[in-house]
Amino acid sequence: MRSYLKQFIGGEWVESQDGTRHEVINPATEEAVTEITLGSAADVDQAVAAARKAFESFSRTSVDERVALIESILAEYKARAGDMAEAISQEMGAPISLARTAQVGSGLGHLMSAAKALREFQFEEQIGNSLVVHEPIGVVAMITPWNWPLNQIVSKVAPALAAGCTMVLKPSEEAPRCAMIFAEVLAAAGVPAGVFNLVNGDGPGVGTALSRHKGVDMVSFTGSTRAGVLVAKNAAETVKRVHQELGGKSPSLMLEGADLGRAVQTTLFSVLMNSGQSCIAPTRLLVPKDMQEQVAAAAAEVMKATHTGDPAEEGRHIGPLVNKSQWEKVQGLIARGMEEGAKLEAGGPGRPDGVETGYFVRPTLFSGVRNDMTIAREEIFGPVVTIIPYEDEEDAVRIANDTDYGLSAVVFGDAAAVKRVAPRLRAGMVYVNGGQPDPNLPFGGYKQSGNGREHGKFGLAEFMEVKAMVGALA
Repeated sequence: MRSYLKQFIGGEWVESQDGTRHEVINPATEEAVTEITLGSAADVDQAVAAARKAFESFSRTSVDERVALIESILAEYKARAGDMAEAISQEMGAPISLARTAQVGSGLGHLMSAAKALREFQFEEQIGNSLVVHEPIGVVAMITPWNWPLNQIVSKVAPALAAGCTMVLKPSEEAPRCAMIFAEVLAAAGVPAGVFNLVNGDGPGVGTALSRHKGVDMVSFTGSTRAGVLVAKNAAETVKRVHQELGGKSPSLMLEGADLGRAVQTTLFSVLMNSGQSCIAPTRLLVPKDMQEQVAAAAAEVMKATHTGDPAEEGRHIGPLVNKSQWEKVQGLIARGMEEGAKLEAGGPGRPDGVETGYFVRPTLFSGVRNDMTIAREEIFGPVVTIIPYEDEEDAVRIANDTDYGLSAVVFGDAAAVKRVAPRLRAGMVYVNGGQPDPNLPFGGYKQSGNGREHGKFGLAEFMEVKAMVGALA
């Protein structure tokens, strides 16, 4: 078991003040793999003080200096990629092949995107005889989840550094080791002391202390909608900016002219990758009513051919869910789907055949689902897909938008159908005919999927304040 018992504050690894020890469980073996210290309010105070002190000088660095810093981080990040992939695989169960490519690779994409955005960003604009400028917002508290740990950490840290902000990160206590290695990466790359600080902890403890802290100017949070509401309430006392990327229940619409095979394969791959633990996973497959049986048969073949396996082994299998409570939640939702009358086409409750240890879930497919069923309303966060039939295009749009969430949507169809439907979907991102995420494009959602945007120039702007200097300066 690896031990990371200190917090990273002011450029040094320091002992926690009144922290408590916490074991991280490998979800494939159900054995402890990492030990950390859950920090305290005193640790948060120390980290915020270090960030406030560092802001005075770091906020005045030049664009060229910050570009060079990000490039230095990129080099160090590549050197530690294998260590971070191993940590992710062991702590949250991502198969090592996925951890090495998509999980760790996403961080590389965000670093390169932030450097590009920084080089191109217009920090000043002349309007009449006045000047409008963008300035770093200040000290940023970052609270990140376990499902794509480096993706969400780097998508916050990189643009915050680019903007000239300083920060305190609270990574998920379910997958903290890659964050600790990332802190080592930043230190090796020459990030000045106090610019980046890390305090491990849970939401009610460190998360609440950061959200409420008077010394924090902004909170950037990624996680569940329920937790996001609590963060916003805690932050409201000091009227700080709150940026949130929350839950999703994304639809995948098969429209007129859609390639059935491609639509099924792409949709299911997007859900099954990372064992369904992705906020943008298109878990609601909307199909024409008269094609439901055909689509269900094709989708069932894909689900039945998907294997679960040891995340330490190379391959295209899927791993376990992150922990016991998540496994129990998904099992309960599968059972609810059966109780409410959905037709089970593949998978079902329990572990896969022959598996007795680990939080593995059988890839599960339901058809005949109504959009008012629990499995169509709640974010399951597991390898579970629901097929929902629709009557016509209007009905498809209505069902797609009939959700509390609005993070993303997927559309398959001919050009005319896509042009009619895509603009009507109430989602922050619409992926058309197999389009894939791009770290330069805005990432974020409508409704209860959050507010603000991440990635590229859009993410960089989130960490800025806008100032108008009115009147001639010369």
